[in-house]
Amino acid sequence: MFLIWAGHRLAYIDLPGTRASFARPLDLPAMLRHLSIKDFAVVRATELEFGPGMTVVSGETGAGKSLMVDALGFLSGLRADSGVVRHGASRAELSAEFSLEDDAPARSWLRDNELDDEEQCQLRRVIRADGGSRAFINGRPVPVSQLSELAGFLVEIHGQHDQQALLSRPSQLALLDAFARNEAERAAVRGAASQWQALLDERDALSQQGDVSDRIGFLEHQLGELQREELEPAAIVALGASHRRQAHSTALIEACQRAGGLLNGDEDGPSLLSLLQQVRHELGRVSQHDARLGDVDAMLDAAGIQLHEALAQLDRVQDDLDSDPEAFEDIERRLSRLHDLARKHRVPMEELAATRDRLEAELEQLRGADERLAKLAGEIDKAAARWQAVAATLSSSRQAAAASLSDTTTTLIGELGMGGGQFRIELEPQAQLRPDPNGAERVEFLVAANAGQPARALRKVASGGELSRISLAIEVAALGLDAVPTMVFDEVDSGIGGAIADIVGKKLRALGERRQVLCVTHLPQVASKGHAHYRVSKAPVEGMTQSAVELLDAKGREEELARMLGGAEVSKEARAAARKLLTEA
Repeated sequence: MFLIWAGHRLAYIDLPGTRASFARPLDLPAMLRHLSIKDFAVVRATELEFGPGMTVVSGETGAGKSLMVDALGFLSGLRADSGVVRHGASRAELSAEFSLEDDAPARSWLRDNELDDEEQCQLRRVIRADGGSRAFINGRPVPVSQLSELAGFLVEIHGQHDQQALLSRPSQLALLDAFARNEAERAAVRGAASQWQALLDERDALSQQGDVSDRIGFLEHQLGELQREELEPAAIVALGASHRRQAHSTALIEACQRAGGLLNGDEDGPSLLSLLQQVRHELGRVSQHDARLGDVDAMLDAAGIQLHEALAQLDRVQDDLDSDPEAFEDIERRLSRLHDLARKHRVPMEELAATRDRLEAELEQLRGADERLAKLAGEIDKAAARWQAVAATLSSSRQAAAASLSDTTTTLIGELGMGGGQFRIELEPQAQLRPDPNGAERVEFLVAANAGQPARALRKVASGGELSRISLAIEVAALGLDAVPTMVFDEVDSGIGGAIADIVGKKLRALGERRQVLCVTHLPQVASKGHAHYRVSKAPVEGMTQSAVELLDAKGREEELARMLGGAEVSKEARAAARKLLTEA
């Protein structure tokens, strides 16, 4: 499960370049260790260190409590927005470092993608003021899609908007399947649905052809014309060459005769071969005086051999050039038929063979349409049976997961102040006339807010406060089941308070015993449960609102909780209540 709901609360943030670190009472081998932010919105530079357990972030309204949520959102692949670059800067730079176990899924992903350096896992994002961005993993440039894919193994971000997502049926189904670990079952259903749909599409296409007898007759006539001719490209080229030879046979014969006369000699003069011999004789008488003339003689000897071979070839060509008017007329008739066929089918002559093959394939398909339709009926039945089998497996898994998640969530919403309330996941079977890649049922989350009330669809009955508690109960019930080391909660406790807030804080702290939890909150009851506490504050500096982030010690935590309890004026009673919250944590 990987949900990102990054907010837009960065307009008032300006963090100094300080660095904070702290010790923790427990340790986890895989988690977010370091977050660095530079020129992000109005943030000049800040670096934050994180440890295991539950870290809370609080602060005044508008101070920028959700800073780390927004930064992690962009580091997880959110679409770049040039508006987050600090005014006057050319780019914003964000980076996060995670520690990883050797067998962690993220480590395996890094190895598979040749991005593992065995020392760290660093995500980095640069967002330019002109709107462009670049992503890096362990210092190497990567597509943002890869950054997002890796982040899915490292961090889950949950925000207030997740409550609205729970009202959507597709989101409800996705949550249930994630809770049930149905990735393999979903893939099997999608594959079976795709195969079934392909066969149905083929059947529909064949059925829509109707009576094809006229088309078959037309194709048979066209194929008859084509099949009577020799249409292979090589044969057409050879036919064209024969036509040219026959058309120019007289000129070719005369040229060969004149060339032969020049080589052999005629009444008007000596032959070229005899002249060549005379040249060799003249040079031979003086060749002993210059060795280079021996090379000339060798070349003339080779030329003589070539001339003899040329003369023999001329004789062969001349013998083949008998003028045959009937053969010439036959060639012209064949070429004329080929030109007519090429015009008829609107293709070059060299493509007539491909046209013939295409028409043969279509004719074979049409002749076998009835047989194929009959065969398709059986294949469709088998494909439907395969889909039904894998869909039934998926349905069984969903039923078990729905019962478990319903019971756990019902218990949790009771603990969150909705005593007697019920939560139920209903699976509604769908008609199976067509393959559905999502399976054989739809999902509806039902809730009864009070005892004795009938359960109704969550999207229809939950008020704002009830929806906050129900969604938090569902998240707590469904979270912590996978290997994602870091969970971020961005004010998911809105709409609750008092004793319920205290329970929420305990749930989040318990989750922090198994995972690293980062929680942005406005509730002192939740903030008191953190293993560590950051406070974000704001103040005007040189006419601009700036913010500072501070890791609180024990005294600072008491003062911050007192402020959260009592407002701007911190009373003795508020401090006493804050000390009590910290003691009970």
